[in-house]
Amino acid sequence: MPRIISADSCIACGTCESECPVNAIAPGDVYSIDANTCIDCGACEAACPVGAISAE
Repeated sequence: MPRIISADSCIACGTCESECPVNAIAPGDVYSIDANTCIDCGACEAACPVGAISAE
């Protein structure tokens, strides 16, 4: 399942975006993951310093 980013927890640091091998993460006030592009590798989840990313 694609990952999701919790709007309540995301600190918009950008760490997840740089770890995504398929560029599925877009910046903003809170980062977002394009479910159609995400390959469910988990790299973003492992890199998130605040644990804001989880499987849907």
